[in-house]
Amino acid sequence: MNDFLVILALAALGAVAAGLPAAAAVRVLRRRSVALSLFAAGALAVVTMAAGTVAVAQAMFLSAHDLGVVMAVVAVSGLVSLAAALLFGRRIAAGSRQLAEAARTVGSEGGFAAPAEPPTAELATLAEALEETSARLARAGERERALDAARRDLIAGISHDLRTPLAGLRAMAEALEDGVVRGADAARYHARIRVEVDRLAGMVDDLFELSRIQAGALTLTPSRVSVFDLVDDALAGARPLATAGGVRLVDGGVAAVPVRVDAQQITRVLGNLLVNAIRATPDGGTVAVEARRAGGRVVLAVEDGCGGIPEADLPRVFDTGWRGAPARTPRADGGSGAGLGLAIVRGIVEAHAGRASVRNTERGCRFEVELPGG
Repeated sequence: MNDFLVILALAALGAVAAGLPAAAAVRVLRRRSVALSLFAAGALAVVTMAAGTVAVAQAMFLSAHDLGVVMAVVAVSGLVSLAAALLFGRRIAAGSRQLAEAARTVGSEGGFAAPAEPPTAELATLAEALEETSARLARAGERERALDAARRDLIAGISHDLRTPLAGLRAMAEALEDGVVRGADAARYHARIRVEVDRLAGMVDDLFELSRIQAGALTLTPSRVSVFDLVDDALAGARPLATAGGVRLVDGGVAAVPVRVDAQQITRVLGNLLVNAIRATPDGGTVAVEARRAGGRVVLAVEDGCGGIPEADLPRVFDTGWRGAPARTPRADGGSGAGLGLAIVRGIVEAHAGRASVRNTERGCRFEVELPGG
């Protein structure tokens, strides 16, 4: 037993004596190539094994022949180990270089393409993470481009919509100032100026509301109210416009269910939906309003008689600046037509943790607003 302990002690001393310099070398190489680091680690194992073996062999007083056999075995084993470490290190280094080259494509138009066979599980996991990151960046880029396009369209549309009434206001003001119009014509001009000013004020209010929504600064004051009261208030505000347009407002089934919302904001949502529906419905058509409970949520619906929206445009209906038609001429009813109403609807509904959607029906479109129940 004592001899065995002595052999262990000699082997340990030989390994430590040879391993300390090798370990220092491995530390120095920690920021170099992984192939060189693996080779150094393999060399450390070989040197410590050889030193321990030599120390034990010397203590055992082996013959020259036996000592030569032992050293030959150690040398061959060490060379094989070093060759394996070098080959494996070069393979890992090559895989790392391929992954680094592929990583430079993250966020590019072509997207990230992971190496076919990463040499280690860690590199394979890293490649998967880079691929997911590239996909998220691509989606974010698409959203950003869509937002930029919508923002440019909105600025162009608002600029056009502002220039049109301002040009009319200037012409009418100059006519009144120069005394070109008098009497009944002057009264008509004043009335028209009032209409155009109301259009501009409505447009500015919509822009302000939309900016608050997009900035996350919309403040809600929720309270428990009846859906019947919300619908009644919205119908009262839209009825004059419906009468002027020859459109009938009908009850599609409004249940007096409770809901906890900001009553003023949801009334605005219903008002925007009703105004859009009335303007899109031809003379003699009908606009139906419905409210019902669906599970633990409340669904408000407005269905018009516009004839439907092209399927390609349905995903864009709630986008800022979407108008559904290329024309940007002022409306006879004084509406701004800036394409902000439905964007405001979606923003307010989502601020209530709800969802706004639209689909085509046989006679037109059905806009639905889904809100949490009271």
